[in-house]
Amino acid sequence: MKKSSRIMLLLALALSIVVIAVGCRDEQAATTDGESLEGTYVGRAWRGQTDGVDEFDADETDRYIETILTLDEDGIIEDAQMRFFQQYDGYWGVRNDGSADIEVDFSVEPTMASFNNAGEYELGDSMFDVSTTNMNALYAVAVDEDTGDVAALLVDPWYRFVHELRLDEDFDFENATIGEDLNYTSGNFFATKRAARDNEIDWEEEYGDNTIFDFIAWNHVMTARGPFEGMDEDTSVKEFLAAMDVEFANGQPQPMDVEYGHHSLGGWDGNYAAVEEFLIGQDATELTNLYDEDAVLTGQTEPLSEAINEDNVFGADVPSGATRNVQDSYDTVAGATVRMSREATSYQRALEAAGILDEDEVIVTDRI
Repeated sequence: MKKSSRIMLLLALALSIVVIAVGCRDEQAATTDGESLEGTYVGRAWRGQTDGVDEFDADETDRYIETILTLDEDGIIEDAQMRFFQQYDGYWGVRNDGSADIEVDFSVEPTMASFNNAGEYELGDSMFDVSTTNMNALYAVAVDEDTGDVAALLVDPWYRFVHELRLDEDFDFENATIGEDLNYTSGNFFATKRAARDNEIDWEEEYGDNTIFDFIAWNHVMTARGPFEGMDEDTSVKEFLAAMDVEFANGQPQPMDVEYGHHSLGGWDGNYAAVEEFLIGQDATELTNLYDEDAVLTGQTEPLSEAINEDNVFGADVPSGATRNVQDSYDTVAGATVRMSREATSYQRALEAAGILDEDEVIVTDRI
């Protein structure tokens, strides 16, 4: 059985366990005292909910977000769980599952994604084969036991491109820097393929002297926290690799099988963990949304409420800009509040299950 198939099978098994657990929780919620909010409540937001699919049905959608809240009798949130379910090749998986199955082929020479002579976009050659539901903010690294070569992969948080480095044992790891030796014209660092989105980018032409940390302003989130916190263009390549758990002896990286993690806030898993952490201890009778409907996005003059129509649908024509929300996005990254609208619908439906909100108070979005 292929490893990717095994992962999907395990995810499907995990989903079945979750469904059983949620079923028990739904029953518990149904028997809570009407004068008390104590209990566990489930809310879901799904793709298609603004297109006439009024009730949740896993057979009628390919992705949905689920929020599970445990409240005390006064409505204080004692526990919060949030999951993003999505179908992958016919199997249900959890997008905010941080696990991955990664293999590296050191016989492959990575190449940059580029435009060919016909003006068509071509992806580059990659050393890595990755099977995961969570490419967001992924990094992976390995050191070949035979040659001493180092291979690493990083997914940037903006374009969601896979970036790879390949360095041989003669590389000066201690004195080389990220700025000089890991930019896009160094011959050591390659934007090979997309992990998401459809951006067509000429990396060498547009960002040749840049690094993954600075080719766009928002990528500084990589150095704001997580394994690369505090790094810049003057950081040594040795320090960069050590942050990914590469061990060195006499200045040389030591052989290691593939290890991986997630940088910045931690990808989908870290983003949802941040929301869950924020929610615990909050009064659900007062915190009835995950974003401020009265907030004005950066660069706009009208509040977010202007994007909510008379049917309480968070509309397609959402103003461009950003504001802070419970995800605690750095520097009000554009789009973060708009994306949080999908998690907010799921959260509000959990409040509806608890009797805190009525159905006509739930703000629905199809941005899932």
